Amino acid sequence: MARLCLRPAGWLVKRVEPEPERITIPSVVNLEGESMGNLGSALQELRAERKQAQLLVEKLDQAISVIESLNGTGGVQQANQPTRIISAASRRKMAQAQRARRARAKNGLQPVAVAKTAPAPVKQTMSAAARRKIAAFQRARWAKIKAQQKKAA
Repeated sequence: MARLCLRPAGWLVKRVEPEPERITIPSVVNLEGESMGNLGSALQELRAERKQAQLLVEKLDQAISVIESLNGTGGVQQANQPTRIISAASRRKMAQAQRARRARAKNGLQPVAVAKTAPAPVKQTMSAAARRKIAAFQRARWAKIKAQQKKAA
């Protein structure tokens, strides 16, 4: 379909838009003045073609899966999985463990001492006096806020 469009400079330009895709009915069907029997046969033809197309798609899917299995890619693609992010410390531990495994294999399964990482720091607890100070400060803070709210109301 062609349209005439005005450009900002005032020029007329012929713009051609693509035609929408149309579904063609087999040439056996002539819709003008034909009986319902012919429409029924046309419908049967269309259904048969659809069935053949579905069978073709299934065969193509089978061929693709066979080629993927031969290629080693498998049927399931994991393209949307995020990559694992490993910290530097974990990478060092993994490398150290791999070196230990290689050393054991080289020396005939002799155990290798693995250096242990530092223990986790001890959790510090707050003294009772510090908790009392914090509680008193919070009570004073809330008293101040409530007093301001009473003044505003």
